[in-house]
Amino acid sequence: MNTRVVIVGSGQSGTTVATTLRDRGFTGAVTIVGTEVHLPYERPPLSKQFLTAETDTTNLDLRPATYYEDRDIELVLGHTVISIDLGAHTAALDDGRALGYTTLVLATGTRPVIPEVAGTDLAGVHVLRTVDDAAALREQLASSRHVTTVGGGFIGLELSAAAQKKGIESCVLDIADRVLQRAVSPITSDYLADWHRERGTSVRLGTGMIEIVGTKGRVEAVRTTAGEHIRTDTVVLAVGVRANTELAERAGLVTRNGVVVDEYLRTSDPSVFAVGDCANFPDNVSGLPIRIESVQAATDHARAVALQIIGDQVGPYASVPWFWSNQGSMKLQIAGYTQCSDTDVVRGDPKQGKFSVFRFLDGHLRAVESINRPADHVTARRLLALGDSPTPESITTTTDLRSLVPLAAATA
Repeated sequence: MNTRVVIVGSGQSGTTVATTLRDRGFTGAVTIVGTEVHLPYERPPLSKQFLTAETDTTNLDLRPATYYEDRDIELVLGHTVISIDLGAHTAALDDGRALGYTTLVLATGTRPVIPEVAGTDLAGVHVLRTVDDAAALREQLASSRHVTTVGGGFIGLELSAAAQKKGIESCVLDIADRVLQRAVSPITSDYLADWHRERGTSVRLGTGMIEIVGTKGRVEAVRTTAGEHIRTDTVVLAVGVRANTELAERAGLVTRNGVVVDEYLRTSDPSVFAVGDCANFPDNVSGLPIRIESVQAATDHARAVALQIIGDQVGPYASVPWFWSNQGSMKLQIAGYTQCSDTDVVRGDPKQGKFSVFRFLDGHLRAVESINRPADHVTARRLLALGDSPTPESITTTTDLRSLVPLAAATA
């Protein structure tokens, strides 16, 4: 029987599945179907270097076109898979084609949430997900005097830093009580908000958007829940994303805040995997079902699935989640995943802009947030991978964190 892997999604995770298959000697057919017309590209720079004109579009490509040609990876770009027949093992495209598969990989990603308020269709209102979104926003910023970002998450704060660098006045609105409320500790949240304020950004917390006001079809102000009328010429909607699960739902696969997968990243159909931002998977450290938007998770998922397909990996997916966010000269790195903790231990000094927060729950280390302390981050990832948690009392500014890693693990 001829084998064929069809990958739905041409982002980081989908592309990495294909390249890993070829790198590991897979000889069956490999097809990537991508809705965008562009070659697969990196997304992280879109909210940072790309907006400040340090990175051109062509520099974002994950691989040149010849790479896919030389390795017989078929790219079907500018097309969408509209349905899956699980019984027949076929994926139907929007142009009438049907692709047969032995294994299907869903790497459908996410899309921005659009707030249900008036004015989101005005000129000058943007979202940031694709390279086309970023190119439109960069063109807007070239003549912008004031940017209002709705949402104090990673995208919102990175955009604020990019605006600061370009000398553009900026404002961040967030209905939550603190920035990155669902992602980091109060200590880190407070530091980030203060860091941006010190550089001129107005950070308004506990404040939502009621309406985007415009004249002659173009944005001119944002009206807030606090009764403010913030004059602005650019609005970026960054309130969050939603997993693209509609294709999976129509096929009858189980979905819940993403496409539900098991510890092997298989969906409720054994011939279908889901990877990256769209996958809801069991976290090896916390034991919780999670869905995370992370390049690391996207690539680690992809490699694990590729190895499953070719039979080189029989164990469950067990990588420790980790993230990063560059905001101007400040770098935030997070190892592990937690939405709550009962003990937070600070190592370093927030006043000096170099510190880490070790987050414990029920005596177990769940996550470590590091601001400008890359060595702490690297060691934290090793500690979390071991599963043998240090105690809160063992984390001090004078402790050599490497001493907490067992010798056998440190030399492995």
